[in-house]
Amino acid sequence: MCRLFGFRSIFSSQVHSSLVGANNAIMNQSEFHPDGWGVAYYLEDTPHIIKSPKSAITDSLFKKVSGVVSSKTVIAHLRKATEGQIDILNCHPFQYGKWVFAHNGNIKNFSKIKGRFIDLMDRKYQRYLLGDTDSEVLFYVLLTYLKIDSEVLTLGVLKQRFESFIKKVIEISGDICTDANGGCLENYLTFLLTDGEQMFCFNGGKEIVYSTHKKKCPERDTCEFLSKSCESSVQNGEKIQHLIISSEVLNAENIWQSTQTGDFLFLDKSLNLHRFQVKL
Repeated sequence: MCRLFGFRSIFSSQVHSSLVGANNAIMNQSEFHPDGWGVAYYLEDTPHIIKSPKSAITDSLFKKVSGVVSSKTVIAHLRKATEGQIDILNCHPFQYGKWVFAHNGNIKNFSKIKGRFIDLMDRKYQRYLLGDTDSEVLFYVLLTYLKIDSEVLTLGVLKQRFESFIKKVIEISGDICTDANGGCLENYLTFLLTDGEQMFCFNGGKEIVYSTHKKKCPERDTCEFLSKSCESSVQNGEKIQHLIISSEVLNAENIWQSTQTGDFLFLDKSLNLHRFQVKL
């Protein structure tokens, strides 16, 4: 399957270490996930996306992009194809307006049930389907269910709409596989979604770990944004300074927390981190 990386911070920062320089950097993971890559980052609230169907570890563009990007919000993806051919249209992340989405998973028997998913979409999204992956279709179905742009959502309403989306996907395609090492034809729905301010993450069967702090920040004596949450854990719903989400632990500097299948992470516009379990 694929690999995901998400970053959200109170201030713009380079992510070169996570993408290229870390012990288990995203670039190195592409040795086993070679079917393309994509990096999305936000500048002045606008998403910029660079993609390639090449393997990140052999693509000089990946290193160049990783060395240049400095942003408050970044999503990166490595693809290991299960649905759709290997080309740039099928590389993640996918974008609609300010929304960016990346998926690690697979919809079981997708070719047979694709039409049922497309029928769930708001019609305004259907014309923008460019590739032939299940992931791109899921993105537009998710936006349809969340209706995020139509109103300011409370946490309760957001949770309710997201659970409705997951239940509908399961109704059509079958239960989510809880064995992260299951075959590539099983149902997996792990994903990242952001608009540059909010960030959503769901463990849909494929591993997700995240970090909000380090034991000791190496820049603690010079950083103007240093707070208690930079070096200690926070309670559910409390504010953090930065969030890193990954399919695998990237380095030993950060304190990493695991998630379980069904766990949903939501970082709101004020950088309050919420975690709850979705009933599957």
